Amino acid sequence: MIEVDHLVKKFGDFTAVADLSFRVERGQVMGFLGPNGAGKSTTMKMITGFLRPTSGTARIMGLDISDDMLAAQRHFGYLPEGAPAWPDMTPRAFLQFITRIRGLDKAAARAAEGRAIEMTELHGVLDQPIDTLSKGYRRRVGLAQAIVHDPDVLVMDEPTDGLDPNQKFQVRRAITDMATDKAIIISTHILEEVDAVCAAAMIIDRGQIVAEGTPSELAARSRYSGAVALTLETDKLSAAQAVLKQVAHDSAEIVTRGDESTLHIFAQKGSEPGALLADLRARVGAAGLAPRALALETGRLDDVFGALTGKARPAPPSFSATEEGAS
Repeated sequence: MIEVDHLVKKFGDFTAVADLSFRVERGQVMGFLGPNGAGKSTTMKMITGFLRPTSGTARIMGLDISDDMLAAQRHFGYLPEGAPAWPDMTPRAFLQFITRIRGLDKAAARAAEGRAIEMTELHGVLDQPIDTLSKGYRRRVGLAQAIVHDPDVLVMDEPTDGLDPNQKFQVRRAITDMATDKAIIISTHILEEVDAVCAAAMIIDRGQIVAEGTPSELAARSRYSGAVALTLETDKLSAAQAVLKQVAHDSAEIVTRGDESTLHIFAQKGSEPGALLADLRARVGAAGLAPRALALETGRLDDVFGALTGKARPAPPSFSATEEGAS
């Protein structure tokens, strides 16, 4: 439903997007990740026809966005960065305007407006001027106009930007519900959003794809994948360190937040993380530590993202450094 072939965008001597190619199928939500300036918004503007590529193209439902722009645009809804709208219009008037220019008849327009209002929960602000609304409500108005005509394809730039936690949950649920018969691209810097709604993810940096796969496949590339995470009360940390000295492992890190500490314990090269977990479980049980959690980590998307885009966080203190400080 979305085919992107060798997209390139240059601004003078600066290359914002360098030879991007990917596909998004019906029923799939693709998470488009990257640091600020990576080329995400530029790519979305080219896919939707609002910016002409230097070379390459995108096809929506088989229609080339460069050669047959209006026909291609009929198939998608677009939520751009900033969700621009006429500030003196009300959400109700704005949605009525959108359904008219989308060519819906009166009955279909009323039904479509009702669905969009319900999904974005705009009931309480329908007759307020848009420029008096909060950033979160303006974002929801932008989302409503993107989905009001029930498009085959959705392209959304930071769809939950400015929303509170409850509103983010509602929008993510709406995206998941819509995904069954649509192809959806969402650009986001919120990594938990990728885990929540995306079947596939792509990380770009400096206009190039640096990784792609399912969120779990990308997270598995993290150095924490397969590490044992032991979480317990901070006042039991010394006892846990004593237990750890009895266990064959490569290294360990400690993160302490108030009355809770987590040890991340890495298996020796070539050994089975499951065996390390079993050994620790037996020894921690024998020591009567009663941990809050003890399990294998599946990996961390933020760790992979940081490593690939040069935004890696400093490593937590190692076991040995923490032990010497404690003594």
